Amino acid sequence: MLTTTYGNAVRADIFNVEVWKPTLAAAGVIPVREKGGRWRVSRKDGFHVLRHTYASIVLEAGGSMVTLARWLGHSSPTMLSLRFGHHSW
Repeated sequence: MLTTTYGNAVRADIFNVEVWKPTLAAAGVIPVREKGGRWRVSRKDGFHVLRHTYASIVLEAGGSMVTLARWLGHSSPTMLSLRFGHHSW
């Protein structure tokens, strides 16, 4: 879990704007925003996509859906089944 210097959870929207998007831009993955401008809105560039990528890789490698659901903070693997059930692992 990412926390602030005070131990609070980092808000996803703030992390996206202040850390994630600048990192993607510095790596050349997305365009740098104009000075004083806003980042282009795109779900595929958001930090949350990393969570989905991680889940896909774990499941593709044969990981347990029950264990992965627990790691991701879900109360049951049902949500993962709905999202990733179309894969053939």
